[in-house]
Order: sequence, then structure tokens, then C-alpha cells
Amino acid sequence: MVTGPILLVIFVVSIGILLLSIIKFKINPFISLLITSIITAFLVRMPVSEISTGLTKGFGNTLSGIGIVIGLGIIFGKLLSEAYATDQVANSLLKKVGEKNAPLAVNIAGYLVSIPVYLDAAFVIFMPLIKQLSAKTKKPVIVLVTALSVGAITTHALVIPTPGPLAVAGNMGVNIGVFLLYAIIVSLPAALVGGWLYSLTLGKKKVQIIEEVSVAEEEIAASTENAGDRPSGALSIIVLLFPITLILAANIMGVILPKGSPGSIFFNFIGDKNIALLLAILLAIVALKKYIKRNIGDAIIEAADSAGLILLITGAGGAFGNIINTSGIGDYLVQTMMHWNISIIILGFILSQILRAAQGSTTVALVTTSSILGPIVASMGASPVLVGLAICAGGVGLSLPNDSGFWVISRFGGLSVADTLKSWTIGGTLSGVTALLMVLLLNTMSGFLPGL
Repeated sequence: MVTGPILLVIFVVSIGILLLSIIKFKINPFISLLITSIITAFLVRMPVSEISTGLTKGFGNTLSGIGIVIGLGIIFGKLLSEAYATDQVANSLLKKVGEKNAPLAVNIAGYLVSIPVYLDAAFVIFMPLIKQLSAKTKKPVIVLVTALSVGAITTHALVIPTPGPLAVAGNMGVNIGVFLLYAIIVSLPAALVGGWLYSLTLGKKKVQIIEEVSVAEEEIAASTENAGDRPSGALSIIVLLFPITLILAANIMGVILPKGSPGSIFFNFIGDKNIALLLAILLAIVALKKYIKRNIGDAIIEAADSAGLILLITGAGGAFGNIINTSGIGDYLVQTMMHWNISIIILGFILSQILRAAQGSTTVALVTTSSILGPIVASMGASPVLVGLAICAGGVGLSLPNDSGFWVISRFGGLSVADTLKSWTIGGTLSGVTALLMVLLLNTMSGFLPGL
């Protein structure tokens, strides 16, 4: 296969082809992703016999991790919507924070929820609420999607116990408690800048509004007469947060209970994101049945139908990412960057950021970069905690269409590719850069701060 600098050229060309086919020629993203994957494989001279296998492996590995949660999340969201539970949650939330502060509330919610809950699951759970909030506040969906998704990806990449940061802390050999403390200090300003403040600038521009918003508005208007025949705000919030509570409880009990004990096994089971969402669906059916005006089976079938294209696009994004990853692009970039004479904190951020862009996965970027830099940090006199946080910051932004999360945000948020780049990609990148600046600030004060 192709080696050397030409790999970087091929990567740039591949991303260009993908964006051009989707934005300019309006080709369905699922088809565009597969075509671009094949073109990329030929450009790197991948053996023809391995191309199909590479596509299948990437597709399958991606959906094996998030496929079930996407399907269950759509059904769960549909049941909440049919019962107007999301509308009631929106009413309760707005009473607390006010309409003008909705983006801030959503940003903080995404930030907090994504600590114990996997990013995709958190976004899926809250997306029906986002649509309802948009309809009520008249704020473009892109504003609220940006606030939620950037808040979520920031803690997903920076705050333990998500897998990436946990692996970084381990590879850096640092104390988990110290790493967590400084991760919170670094990540909160980053989430606010990239999620909340940046989303407000999007609200001042003319942007695409998804069709679901107008539908939600019509539903709200049409149901005004029956507003009393809805679940209470408290019940709606309990059902909405039920799967999140299960996952959070599993994380807490996993620390408290002895590993392998019956209690630990039980909480690990019910706290699995797939099991938690399945139990949430059962709870929604029981608790909200009398508020759903049509046959629940029909509602579930309709939700399952809408999940099909989302699953295809998400899997195709994983296939493209696998082709990019197996081409050797990531390895080449790491080897090249290691020879640059720059601060290891900056190096950690850049390596992680490039790997994130090249193969799409935040976790893979964090694990790979920390595995390379971990053994040499001590010899360079740098703080392992700060280098680790810089690596995590690099995994936040530059999410491109080879990232399956890009398509989860795009399809669930109802955003065009251009608007997804504008919101999720740019917002996340701003968050990541802000996190890096916070790390550099801490570095200047490291002599006065404990644990650094």
C-alpha cells in the first residue's frame, strides 16, 4: 500500500470528495460514505480482496457498539413524544431557567449527563426535548443541538469515568482523583465556550430549521385544549431520567461494591446503556400508556422505521473510518509529529487532534496518543496530568464525516451536513482549543498547584 507523505494528501482528498458529493451533488450520505471509502481504499492501493472486508468490519464494529442504543433511543423518544412527556419536561425546565437561558441549561445538562452516560445515548435521550424546547422558545434547533452536543462531547473526552480519559490517566500513570479534579477545572469553561457561547452566535444567523420543529409546534397548538390530559412534569422527568439514573447508579455502585459481587454484577447489568434504555421503554409503556392516544405498537413500528436510515449512515461512517485507519494514515502522522521540536503538551494535543480527525474515534485517538507519549513524559520533565489533559482536549474537536458521532448528531438533530459542520465540528473544536488554553494556564501555575 501507499506510504509516506502521500497518505496525508489522500486523506485530504478523501474528505474533500465526501463533502463535495454530499453538499454539492446531494448524494445520500450512506451512498457517499461507501463510495468515498472505496475510492480511498483504491488510492492507498489497498488489496482489492481486503476492501469489502474493511468496509464490513468498520460497519459492524460501529453498530455493535451503538446500533442497539440508537434503535431503543428512537423508540423511547417516540413514546415520550406521543405522551407529550417531553413537552411537559420542557415546560418544567423553562419555568426554572427562563426561555432566554435555554441554551445554557441544555449545555450544562449535556455536560453533566455525558459523564456517566455514553455520548450517543445521552444525545438520543435528550433529542426529543431539544425539539420541544426549540418549538417553545423559537430558538433554532441548531442552537440547542450545539449547546447539548458540545457539552456532552467535552466531558466524554475529558472526564472520567468515560473510557478515553480513563485510559489516558492509566497510560500517564497519574492519580485518578487528581486527574478528575483538573479535568473538571479544564472542561467546564471549554463546554461553556464551545457549547453555550458559540451556540448563541449561531442563533443570530439564518440557519436551517428541521421539519420536526414545525411539526412539534403544530402538535403543541393542536393539543392545547387537552393540556390537562398529560403526564405531570415530575412524572415526565422521572421517565426521561430513568435510564440515565440507572447508568449513573451502576457507575457509583461499581466503585462502592466489591468487583464480582452479586450486587456489582446486578448494577453492571441494569446500568448497561442498552439494558437501561430497554427498561426505560418498558417504564414508559406502563407509566405513560394512558396519555398515548394511539396504539403503542403502531408508534413503536413507526419509530423503528425511522431508525433504518440512521443506522445505515452511522454504520457507513464507521466503515469509512476503518478504511482511513487501516490505510496507515494515523501511524504516519504520529511518526512525523514525534520529530517536531515543540512542547510535549502541545504535541499531545496535536497528535490526538490529528488522529481524531483521521479515524473519527475520540477514544481511539486518546488511547493511541497516550500510549505513545506516556512512557516519555517523565523524562521530559512535564506534568503527566497536564499532558494527559491536553491529549483529552485534542479528542474533543475536528469531528468529520468519518466519525459515526457526526452522523448521529446530523440525523437525530435533523441538521444538514453543512450545519453539522457549523455546529458540532466547529463548536467541538472551539471547546477543545479552550480546554488546551486552560491546560497551558494551569501549566504556568503548576508550581503552586497540588498534584502537578
